[in-house]
Amino acid sequence: MVKIRLHRFGKKKQPFYRIVVANSTTRRDGKYIDLIGFYNPVALSNQEKVRINKEKAESWLQKGAWPTDTVLALFRKENINLPNFILKKIKNKKSNKNE
Repeated sequence: MVKIRLHRFGKKKQPFYRIVVANSTTRRDGKYIDLIGFYNPVALSNQEKVRINKEKAESWLQKGAWPTDTVLALFRKENINLPNFILKKIKNKKSNKNE
């Protein structure tokens, strides 16, 4: 299964993440298939916090790649169109939590 997830870079206590497409069986910081953006959670006010290549992200989502929860939240903030099968899965998760 292919996942869209975060690949950690940076120093201790100064994380910097690349948003990558990788096989789900590879290590967190291992090989990846494609680089689609970055996320800097400790960015200063004059620095860019998130950059995602929208075309690549939507292309991989259409091919069946599943985003992790964190990446999904970043996609929603960046207004990336999510396919229906992912939206259904999210809806089912929420309804199961309420029960």
